[in-house]
Formats: sequence, structure tokens, C-alpha cells
Amino acid sequence: MFRLTRDGEYGVRAVLHLSANPLAFCGMREIARAQGIPENYLAKIMQQLARRELVRSRRGASGGYALARSPRHMTLRQVIEAIEGPIFLNVCLIKKGECPRDDICPVHDVWRTAQKKLLQALDSRTMEDLVRDGLKKARRAGKKLNGADTRQPREAG
Repeated sequence: MFRLTRDGEYGVRAVLHLSANPLAFCGMREIARAQGIPENYLAKIMQQLARRELVRSRRGASGGYALARSPRHMTLRQVIEAIEGPIFLNVCLIKKGECPRDDICPVHDVWRTAQKKLLQALDSRTMEDLVRDGLKKARRAGKKLNGADTRQPREAG
């Protein structure tokens, strides 16, 4: 069943940070400090994101992490599922027959409808959208978003 864990939350924050500057490599320390994530914890999350090909890493003085593709083509669902795995609101939705009552349960259709709406909502928002929304909120509040400047995000290659 789905509950966003701390890993998932931190993964979203890290990808948002990278999405604010999609052409740049950001160091682990920079991301950790800007997002309030312990560095050791973030290292494991970034490895998961790299294995799922959402981020790429580079060693060396100018190394760190960068997005593996444009934030315009990366949805919130993709980031969450890279960390959490597939999203299911209830065990009966994993596959037919997973729950012996799925054919007779009066709540099954409600779970299926709710899951469909949740997945549509998560698929409808790209990381680029979220950065833009965050920048607008930050401007209104007179703050910076993730330590990034408040100009529009640049397109990644």
C-alpha cells in the first residue's frame, strides 16, 4: 500500500533541486544542505535515482549529480516510483486475485477509482511544472527556492 516514505520525500526534493538547474552538476553537499537532508542518507537515495536513470553522476572536482533527462519529461510519479516502487492504494489493486474478495468487495471499485485519480494527478505534474510553481511561491513569499535563483528554469539538453 502506498505511503510516501522519508526516502520518497527526500528523492522528490533532490530531483526538484536538480530540476531548478537542469544543465548543472550539483554536489552532494550542496543538495543535502539546500534540502535539509543528511548527506549519507542522500547518497543512498541518489544511487537509487541513478539506477532508475533519472539522474546521472560524474566524479571529480566538477562532479556531482545532474538530471538524466529534461525536467519537462520527468513526472512526479516517475520520481516517487523510482524510490518507492509501484503505487498501490490497497493490496487488492496489485493484481487480480491478490485479494480473495476483490470480485465481491464493495470497496474495491472505490480503491481502483481513487488510485486512478492519484496516478493521473502524479502523472500530470512534471518536475519543470513543480519548479515553476515553487519559484512563483518563493517570489510571493520573498524567499529563494532550494537556494536556486528565481528566474525561469532552463531547458536541459
